[in-house]
Amino acid sequence: MSADFQHDIDAVKGIEAVPTILEVVCRTTGMGFAAVARVTEDRWIACQVLDNIDFGLKSGGELRVETTICHEIRQTGDAVVIDHVDNDPAFRNHHTPLQYGFQSYISMPITLPGGRFFGTLCAIDPRPARLQTPEVIGMFKLFAELIGYHLEAAEKLNSSEAHLLTERQTSELREQFIAVLGHDLRNPLASIQAGTNLLLKRPLDDKAITIVKLMQSSVSRMGELIENVLDFARGRLGNGLALRDESAEIEPLLSQVIAELRASWPDRAIQTEFALDRQVVCDRVRIAQLFSNLLGNALTHGAPDQAVRVGASTRNGAFELWVANAGEPIDPATLGRLFQPFYRGHVQASQQGLGLGLYIASQIAAAHGGTLEVTSSDAETRFTFVMPLN
Repeated sequence: MSADFQHDIDAVKGIEAVPTILEVVCRTTGMGFAAVARVTEDRWIACQVLDNIDFGLKSGGELRVETTICHEIRQTGDAVVIDHVDNDPAFRNHHTPLQYGFQSYISMPITLPGGRFFGTLCAIDPRPARLQTPEVIGMFKLFAELIGYHLEAAEKLNSSEAHLLTERQTSELREQFIAVLGHDLRNPLASIQAGTNLLLKRPLDDKAITIVKLMQSSVSRMGELIENVLDFARGRLGNGLALRDESAEIEPLLSQVIAELRASWPDRAIQTEFALDRQVVCDRVRIAQLFSNLLGNALTHGAPDQAVRVGASTRNGAFELWVANAGEPIDPATLGRLFQPFYRGHVQASQQGLGLGLYIASQIAAAHGGTLEVTSSDAETRFTFVMPLN
């Protein structure tokens, strides 16, 4: 038997209600044989069977489809109900009851919710039975619909699981590639950095010095991008970002980050509002990285003619750090995706990056047991990091 038909048999067997349905069908109608059949253009296969009359067909058993009435039901989509074959003008001379020796017969099409024909819920008996009643026909129709919905749900679940597995495997492969790529880029970058340092120790004209310093700036930028990629890979492939907690003076740490970015943005104003009266237990390097990402983002996307404002405080049992900039507000659709990896929103070509800075900042916040949130209005866009002091 082909894998497709075995899959259909297993799917019907996986519906716990089917044995009960077949039992109810036989008890209610007095018929001795009931089955759920998979019916195609050229196959009739019993998926699940209740046989109290020794008809001789078991689950997985097959009849020649052209010898069955189900073959006609597949073509028309209509149920067939026969109380007494000998008294039925349409079926008294039909080849199927003559071949299989039954007098009562009922078969209801099983159609999946999308409209695809699956097979039938059917019952037969060598004795006549009273089947053409609203109660019996309604019961069969309800049971057939129930089986159809179960099969559709199982099919969707299997498809989703297969898709999820493929996505997971692709994601793991991509992230492993990113991790290896990040590590392999470090060595040539270190060589370039060492080379530029050596060049600056030799006599150079002004133009050469300018070029070498531009190279150093590019190396520094590339180093930041590699570290972001590696942090992303660590967070996704491992158990999150590792922290080295220690008690730290926060204000000098923040001031150092501000000084570094002021050197890169000499024409931009940065205003500070610090109210820090105690040390904070944290990973100093990671907090500096989070702050640098937020401040760099504000300088990049904020209004160039207005100051970026920075605030930090230790009060009410929490350390709070915020960065605010003026400029166009962020639209709600973009706002909800800012902390997703590789998301950059609508930015100018000169502002393009990997889109990992805010994602990594959010991961650093989470690793410290804190939160990183953003609000944006016509007045300002503000990122706020809050972590408990304990």
